[in-house]
Amino acid sequence: MNKGIYIATLEANSGKSLISLGLMRTLLGKATKVAYFRPIIEHLPEQKKDNHLETVLSYYDLPITYEESYAFTRSEVIQMRNKGMRGDVMDAIIDRYKKLEAEYDMVLIEGSDFSGEGSVFEFDMNVLIAKNLGVPTIVVASGVGKTKEDFLASMEMAYKSFQEKDVDVVALIANKIQPENLSMVAEGMQEFLPDEVKAFAIPLVPTLANPTIKEIMEALDGKVIVGEEFLDNQVGSFGVGAMQLRNYLDHLSNDSLVITPGDRADVILGALQANISSNYPRISGIVLTGGLIPEDTILKLIDGLSQVVPIISVEQGTFHSTNMIGNIRANIYPGSSQKIETSIDTFMKYVDFDPVLEHLYNLKPKGITPRMFQYDLMKKAQKEKKHIVLPEGLDDRILFSASRLLAMDIVDITLLGDPVKINEKIVNLGIQFDHKQPQIIDPAQSEYFDDYVNTFYELRKHKNVNMDIAKDMMSDVSYFGTMMIYKGHADGMVSGAVHTTQHTIRPALQFIKTKPGVSVVSSIFFMCLPDRVSVFGDCAINPNPTAEQLAEIAISSADSAKAFGIDPKIAMLSYSSGTSGKGADVDIVRDATEIVKEKRPDLKVEGPIQYDAAVDLTVGKSKLPDSEVAGQANVLIFPDLNTGNNTYKAVQRETGALAIGPMLQGLNKPVNDLSRGCTTDDVFNTVIITAIQAQGL
Repeated sequence: MNKGIYIATLEANSGKSLISLGLMRTLLGKATKVAYFRPIIEHLPEQKKDNHLETVLSYYDLPITYEESYAFTRSEVIQMRNKGMRGDVMDAIIDRYKKLEAEYDMVLIEGSDFSGEGSVFEFDMNVLIAKNLGVPTIVVASGVGKTKEDFLASMEMAYKSFQEKDVDVVALIANKIQPENLSMVAEGMQEFLPDEVKAFAIPLVPTLANPTIKEIMEALDGKVIVGEEFLDNQVGSFGVGAMQLRNYLDHLSNDSLVITPGDRADVILGALQANISSNYPRISGIVLTGGLIPEDTILKLIDGLSQVVPIISVEQGTFHSTNMIGNIRANIYPGSSQKIETSIDTFMKYVDFDPVLEHLYNLKPKGITPRMFQYDLMKKAQKEKKHIVLPEGLDDRILFSASRLLAMDIVDITLLGDPVKINEKIVNLGIQFDHKQPQIIDPAQSEYFDDYVNTFYELRKHKNVNMDIAKDMMSDVSYFGTMMIYKGHADGMVSGAVHTTQHTIRPALQFIKTKPGVSVVSSIFFMCLPDRVSVFGDCAINPNPTAEQLAEIAISSADSAKAFGIDPKIAMLSYSSGTSGKGADVDIVRDATEIVKEKRPDLKVEGPIQYDAAVDLTVGKSKLPDSEVAGQANVLIFPDLNTGNNTYKAVQRETGALAIGPMLQGLNKPVNDLSRGCTTDDVFNTVIITAIQAQGL
């Protein structure tokens, strides 16, 4: 079984970072332990580390040291090659790789990138390393500056060169392709490939090619005057502000960098004012040349502005600075979170790697890891795309999550709120909906408003609701969003980032209602522990469930676990295990366990059982030796909300586990509640599980 995948390139600047970041995400969704290995890295000064290694290792928090992740620097290889020690180089690379192969389920290997040695040497070295490691290869090339014929000819030659050296090529990836040419390029490569070798094409993503202000500042050895918190702004273009302001303003473009001498207060202030104005494009920053700093009165004026961009000062003159900026090549650094996420999202959207991985290996990990679980969630959601409404359209976390979800084409999104304010917030946050725009609806201005009011009135008039009350309710984003689901205009709703749980759930209870045979709405968290995923229920809704309700929660939680790829083994938790405990609290759990067994004899359930006996095999076998659940439970049902809520938070904080949820279960259509302290990732994950619920799972 192959445990390594090698990424080889035909040239420098092919965009391997995007491939490595995206492929690492894919592998972590399939394997329990994945290593990242670069046989040869660039030679760097003391105290500096290889950017590729640092970015991947830090972003994915891989359990591997920097030193374990490479074999040689570029200069070391050149010196050894010049001494006739090429064989020693290869032996050391093989030794380092084999150590990783023995310890990890998969190893992602990124090939050399010798920009100073020429493409022929780089290509030959990639072939040689892949052959000696005995690993299949992915060949990556950039389409920039090439005709279709030249590009396809070079890829075919590369494929045949690897084949001639007995290196299996499993995929060709054409990167930085114009969007309108994607299908043509992919089909052109597939024509000379056998069916089992896959061809993919990824579009040119302009934002990945744009340097940040921080990169420019470091390249010019500049210093920050103001706006240090915005140094990650990306530069789409740049221009010199040497003419009079009235003429220069017409030359501004979106995300442009203004380059001007430090004594041109008119250009500086004019550019900052244009950045604020809705009539001019947004600028990314200002570079002040010649070592000149604006006067104190000008700096005081700038400091008082409501919106600023980074302003940096450099010693070089305007002409020299402009030339240097034009030669800066953008990179992805460990802190470049926006570029990293864009790279991953782009790869996941345009490269379906599952068929390739099935061709390579058939892993059967002992447990499902958080990465594997999250990967499976995204794949499930993408199989049948659903429409999710997000009532809190002005919240930063909601907007950032919506951008990622739409970029990955996982769901369709509707945001509720004032469209003008939401669009202003999108611009201020620098969010770009490059691929698809969200639908934005102001409830009171919606074409469906009157219909929703009438529907709500008919549904609730027996509760003394009149038309005035119905109009007030439908003006509320939670009620409007829930009615969208009821009427089939959306498939699910996620809210709670700024609203209470009651505010989010009440409308659903009033007219979405529960599924047939379900009397109680409950919740679960998917607790992503280091080596497994467990389901915790109920940790968010029911304070003191009866035995019947507890049994129903257990059955619903088991069905939810099964729907999300977890084979349920249910532990009905209590302060005692088996028949040892006495008292009303343990009796409720005992009764609930019997109800589950009676209603669902197909489920594996044990209770009452203590937490340690439920999850620790040694303790479980000592306390309940004949149980098929003890020590192996993955669906843990808590006896009350106090216990469940505190336990999930304790586990989350003390182990660093990712808690996805709460996911509500029992409703006819999915509505899920966020914590008001939720992160962008929490919103992202909750929308995905809501979309999967909407598929009818």
